[in-house]
Amino acid sequence: MGVRGLQGFVGSTCPHICTVVDFRELAERHRSEHPGSTPTIVVDAMCCLRYWYTPESWICGGQWREYFSALRDFVKTFTTVGIKLVFFFDGMVEQEKRDEWVKRRLKNNKEISRIFQYIKSHREQPGRNMFFIPSGLAIFTRFALKTLGQETLCSVQEADYEVASYGLQNNCLGILGEDTDYLIYDTCPYFSIGDLCLESLSTVMLCREKLCESLAISLADLPLLACLLGNDIIPEGMFESFRYKCLSSYTSLKENFDKKGNVILAVADHISKVLHLHQGEKKLEEMLPLGPNKALFYKGVASYLLPGQKSPWFFQKPKGLITLPKQVVSMSSDSEPKQGVPMCADPEPKQGVPMCADPEPKQGVPMCVDPEPKQGVPMCADPDPKDGVPMCADPEPKQGVPMCVDPEPKQGVPMCVDPEPKQGVPMGADPEPKQGVPMGADPEPKQGVPMGADPEPKQGVPMGADPEPKQGVPMGADPEPKQGVPMCADPEPKQGVPMCADPEPKQGVPMCADPEPKQGVPMCADPEPKQGVPMCADPEPKQGVPICIDPESRQGVPIYAHTAIKQKLPLGADPEFKLEASMCTDPAIKQDHMHMEPEVKQVTMVSDPEILKVARAHHVQAESYLVYSIMSSGEIECGNTLEDALDQALPSQAFVYRPVRQRVYALLLGDGRDGASPCPTVKEWFVYSGNPLRHPDLVRPLQMNIPGGTPDLKSLWLNQEPGVQGRRLDALLGCFDLSSSREELQAVENPFKALCCLLIYLFVQVDTLCLEDLHAFIAQALCLQGKSTVQLVDLQLDYIDPRAVQLGSLLVRGLTTLVLVNSACGFPWRTSDFMPWNVFDGKLFHQKYLQAEKGHSVEALVEQNRSRLTKFHALKSVVCKACVKENRRIVSRQHGRSQQPGRWGRQGSGSHRTSSGYSRAGHGQHWRDQGAGNRPYDPDHWRRYSPSSG
Repeated sequence: MGVRGLQGFVGSTCPHICTVVDFRELAERHRSEHPGSTPTIVVDAMCCLRYWYTPESWICGGQWREYFSALRDFVKTFTTVGIKLVFFFDGMVEQEKRDEWVKRRLKNNKEISRIFQYIKSHREQPGRNMFFIPSGLAIFTRFALKTLGQETLCSVQEADYEVASYGLQNNCLGILGEDTDYLIYDTCPYFSIGDLCLESLSTVMLCREKLCESLAISLADLPLLACLLGNDIIPEGMFESFRYKCLSSYTSLKENFDKKGNVILAVADHISKVLHLHQGEKKLEEMLPLGPNKALFYKGVASYLLPGQKSPWFFQKPKGLITLPKQVVSMSSDSEPKQGVPMCADPEPKQGVPMCADPEPKQGVPMCVDPEPKQGVPMCADPDPKDGVPMCADPEPKQGVPMCVDPEPKQGVPMCVDPEPKQGVPMGADPEPKQGVPMGADPEPKQGVPMGADPEPKQGVPMGADPEPKQGVPMGADPEPKQGVPMCADPEPKQGVPMCADPEPKQGVPMCADPEPKQGVPMCADPEPKQGVPMCADPEPKQGVPICIDPESRQGVPIYAHTAIKQKLPLGADPEFKLEASMCTDPAIKQDHMHMEPEVKQVTMVSDPEILKVARAHHVQAESYLVYSIMSSGEIECGNTLEDALDQALPSQAFVYRPVRQRVYALLLGDGRDGASPCPTVKEWFVYSGNPLRHPDLVRPLQMNIPGGTPDLKSLWLNQEPGVQGRRLDALLGCFDLSSSREELQAVENPFKALCCLLIYLFVQVDTLCLEDLHAFIAQALCLQGKSTVQLVDLQLDYIDPRAVQLGSLLVRGLTTLVLVNSACGFPWRTSDFMPWNVFDGKLFHQKYLQAEKGHSVEALVEQNRSRLTKFHALKSVVCKACVKENRRIVSRQHGRSQQPGRWGRQGSGSHRTSSGYSRAGHGQHWRDQGAGNRPYDPDHWRRYSPSSG
């Protein structure tokens, strides 16, 4: 996380940049300097999870009561001294960081494997050196903090960028986290969560000014240094040879410096003594061995520029302008695009490819500039378009740059049109355009993939390819892409709408843009995406389903662009948020950090801007889970879970809950069965054994069986009539395919109603779950109600069972799935009813599991409490009866052993539930063999099962 080697360097070589500070004193100073202003600390919550999770036990699924208590103490300590906390959580994974995300998930898989090996060998929890945070910790921490009355926000782009922006624009006391990127951002002070002492309210402040002084560079040089060293965007090995050369020529080596320290000093010395000599005279690619990585490098540097900030390392004239052939480009990251868009561009593209600032700017700078710019024609393009960059130029350029105007612009505007397509349908390119900028034009593509655009552009800003442009410089993809696939949107959006179709499509894949955009939606992509996660996953998918198509096409998935989505964004960045494909934004947007109401145009999976506005509001306020990502980008992810890869009897949670997610997709996106729209596809990056995460799993919606039909989102989310709550509950039960158990579940008291729903689903889903497992789940939930936090802390276990460890994680992942379903259905249930601190405790479940394993009576499981015993039998009856309706009879473990050749591996007619990884999902294919993220999942095989069979 952060800049490679910088944390160690600071500790060993530059300890003087670390200063111990007292938050009480800082708060008092802030009040005296800013009367009436509340001292505020913005917290990078994802960096703090390990610090916050103080319970000794972590292996059993989480000690949620203890954890909630620790969070309460943390918050109280700051609020007592008058310090306000604002918490930010990651809301997405930006695409240029996907490789790093995958790398960490695969590394975590190895760590989890070692954990289970240790448990099997020692029958105890490993030491803290093998600590792995419980599943769902980040998700439930959001709700815990909101329960504690804290301002909790979920990012719509990279969280560290939003944290840095918020801190800068709100004059915060500082940032609390553990990420060396905060040493690179030019923002408010950075405090270490790892060194925080709650008792004294003191920690270490890392001073970036002192760091620069030690390295003999300026603050503006830090982004350049970070990228040369390697970070989450720039792979560490990319400039390894360059760093070695710097190290070889660096003469001020000291024996007590470690290797990493030497490298950092050497690179900083090269910046200060070599690069500074030509700063402003030469482009970076003329001074550094960027080669084919030029675009990525510029992107990395620009990613550290907060709104309003500029970099002196972008080649520019004294007045801050860049000279391009026939064009003038202003480079800045001003959130109000009066002076252009931040550029990290190649001033003289070798192949007529224009320049690009951060193609996916973390600061969310608008990619469309002022219609009447004061400083030329700002544009955003890729200096070396291997990463496909969206572009947008002045709709009224003073130099009349050709824009491939449609001969009949009222009927549609071409986007990335092949002038001589062999396979594809051009959308009408003007052979002799008078004005405009060709955007994403492949002069001679081999397999043009046309894309639909604005049928009624208000300013006549078509975005297509001029077959014979007579003026200006085309702004688009590689003039000779190997596969000639002009695409819509950035191929590496962090959680954007990936719009790459099959690189070798048999038929042209038109793309759909906003039916009435104000300035058009410029779109372009990488003809050779390296990782970009094309919508069809495999770079050459045989069964891939392109996801961006013409609205009148019956193949693929429609992607819509929207205007007039107004939302107050507490993000401190341009409202053209990163998770959507970059596009034109109203140039008149005024950036008020806390009170922005911009007119945002975003390309999404759904067409209703009102519904998207609601979904986004719930997302930003950390009230929902995954819903907005599904509706906006069609791409979601789930990290590692404590699962034993060697246990072939228990399926991965990724497969167990996939049918629920598929029904949620149908609810949010439609299932395409009405014939009016094509079937959508959602990309899932879920970690499970055997999945190398090279590509996402392509998952299609699953038809829902709801009495009265599937309700629309407006009725679920916006309707306040008395009867709508019942429809919301119908939708929730429909997602779990448990409509037939509605009456029984309604009779269950809170907070056990949601738990029973989840247990019914689990036991229908997984055949290898037995009666003893059910007893343990119910008993721990009942006993938890009468336990204090101290009692739970003092609870001791005889030993640790690996199967119980996985069952605990499986249930917690089910609770996170309930968060998804409940928010998608309009919140029919209170969120508190399925928060783990109310219904689950890891150690308590483990204790009940071990007791049930030894054959203890039900009375012993509920600790001889008559009231609990009565509730136990009532809850057990609800679950068992519901399972019988689904042809699932829950049997005792001993009975199960006599009926099957192996301990858990059931054979015969019921084997499809466990072996497929999800109930009634088809026969014959083991759930472990369901795929490794390289093919789409077709729900057709589900149709063979009638609703009555579940």
